[in-house]
Amino acid sequence: MPDAAPPLQAAILPVTPFQQNCTLLWEPASKRAAVVDPGGEVDRILAAVAQLGLRVEKILLTHGHLDHAGGAAELRERLLAAPDAPAAIPIEGPDERDRFLLEGLARQGAAYGMPGLRDVTPDRWLKEGDTVDVGDQRFRVLHCPGHTPGHVVFLHDGLRFALVGDVLFQGSVGRTDFPYGDTAALLASIRDKLLPLGDDWQFVCGHGPGSSIGAERRSNPFLG
Repeated sequence: MPDAAPPLQAAILPVTPFQQNCTLLWEPASKRAAVVDPGGEVDRILAAVAQLGLRVEKILLTHGHLDHAGGAAELRERLLAAPDAPAAIPIEGPDERDRFLLEGLARQGAAYGMPGLRDVTPDRWLKEGDTVDVGDQRFRVLHCPGHTPGHVVFLHDGLRFALVGDVLFQGSVGRTDFPYGDTAALLASIRDKLLPLGDDWQFVCGHGPGSSIGAERRSNPFLG
């Protein structure tokens, strides 16, 4: 739609020593927004929110690792302390199978030299087939386990755009060398749920540059 304003805009803010892509999503007209995977460095996230003039209405989590979820509790607390804050800012996602990770965020942070991370319990666990809204823009939810048991992906069908967390990367795939990792499940998630979306789908991943389904189908060595 070259003559129309985009219905949704995004900004990516790499945070934590893991350079995790915290994503800000918002409607340009209303400035209603969501923060996806606020792993830490909450001051930087809040500065970006203020610079863009956003009204954050929710926080979305793809999975329970510390670099994706460790700042969620603090971010919500500080957003709600603002004078013009909404009455509530729910945290939505991931699937409940990542509960054990979210309940161990503070311990994980201490182990990795990242003090200040806090455990968090989402207001809403997500499962495949659910939807989440950013303003009036709707994303559907896919459960894509393997990297973690409860990893979810957010899909906007109208824009053919996805937030895939640590499932698929440009030229790589998510790690599975954790005690709860499952390589077969991860590759099945990509093969059966992401690749069928279509080559024109663009995605933001959890680390590094984004890509498209088509580019990864053609050149990703893990998908051969």
